[in-house]
Amino acid sequence: QNWTRGMSYCLHSESHLDAGPIYVRENGKLHMVNQGAGGIQNVTPKPRPFRLFSRGFSVELCMNREDDRARRQRTDHFIFTYTKEGNLRYSAKSLFSLVLGYISDNVDHIDSLIGFPEQIAEKLFSAAEARQKFTEPVTGLRALQKFTEAYGNLVLCSLCLRNRYLVISEKLEEIKSFRELTCLDLSCCKLGDEHELLEHLTKEALSSVKRLLLKDNSLSDAGLRRMTAPVRVLKKGLENLLVLDLSCNPKITDVGIGYLLSFKKLNCLDISGTGLKDVNAVIKRIQTQIGLVHSKVPLKEFDHSNCKTEGWAEQTVLQWEQAVMEARKPQDDLRSRTAALRFYGKTHRIEEVVKCTLVEAETKACGNLQFYKEKVQNCHLPLKKEVVGSHELRNGKKRALAEQEKERTSKQKHLCLTVEDWDLLNTY
Repeated sequence: QNWTRGMSYCLHSESHLDAGPIYVRENGKLHMVNQGAGGIQNVTPKPRPFRLFSRGFSVELCMNREDDRARRQRTDHFIFTYTKEGNLRYSAKSLFSLVLGYISDNVDHIDSLIGFPEQIAEKLFSAAEARQKFTEPVTGLRALQKFTEAYGNLVLCSLCLRNRYLVISEKLEEIKSFRELTCLDLSCCKLGDEHELLEHLTKEALSSVKRLLLKDNSLSDAGLRRMTAPVRVLKKGLENLLVLDLSCNPKITDVGIGYLLSFKKLNCLDISGTGLKDVNAVIKRIQTQIGLVHSKVPLKEFDHSNCKTEGWAEQTVLQWEQAVMEARKPQDDLRSRTAALRFYGKTHRIEEVVKCTLVEAETKACGNLQFYKEKVQNCHLPLKKEVVGSHELRNGKKRALAEQEKERTSKQKHLCLTVEDWDLLNTY
């Protein structure tokens, strides 16, 4: 009895904790303690359903971001899949995939990839690209340079940056690291004559460019003079250029077109929308000195849909563009303020309208100024006529060679470089 009183006292003192019914075994029988009366009742316990957790039990999964790298190292060695029955199944990854993932995580510490197999290098590049290693500011540039030094045009053979001036400004050093490009589209980027990327076009790393599109880039005669200086004097730079688009650059005049005559391998040229004064004289000059014919129909070579980004780094360029667009989103809220400023800036608005009308007038006056090189058709003549005309052909070739040599010697005699040209050549 004293024991039951002590038990009831304890229960009353801790009444704030609901412990539920209490059972006591005495003399081989199970008794329930009555908390209200302080006594013991002889009752048989009712069967209760078995529960591992109570009804109010809940679990909240929290990811510790600081320990995310360690957690990934613990689970990165397994592949988790589901079977047909819905059971979770895991299997260990291959040693090759584990090593590939480890190297891609530390790709910026690679000394050199020269001589490394291309098949494995492509997988390594895609693994680092999936981890967005090339979007990092310093380490990404270092890693990208290792790949471009070893594999050249496999990393990127064609690059389209049409209307992507923000990508050029943010990732200029990464773009300059690409080598052996064959196609480069910089249309509608408003680069101007003094941009660093235009100077990079004359370097030996981009001497393989065959297709260059510089439409609507605010270029003038000074920019063309700088761009063609290595070709005109040193026979280096863009000497392998086949297709050139300089349309919608109204500051280019007849003087600037004269610099383009050094591109002897040109097959297609577009100078529509430029500020030419004597269009007929320019057409005749291009036809006689380069051998290009004026086209009355727009050419397919200047259809910008044909120029695409191709190579291992195709997704890398897209990641750069997405990063730039995400960084630009907060600035979209300021459009209302800039619109209000433009509304009150009357002089600025008038100047912009005048410029647009001048450009449209110049493009309409020039019309379509696209040039192409005609393909020489082989004439199948009888054998007798070929034998008879062989001496005449030889004599004609000798005369043509003699005339070319005379022209070269005369050009060398009259060749005079300005101080600006020598300053440009000293930079290469």
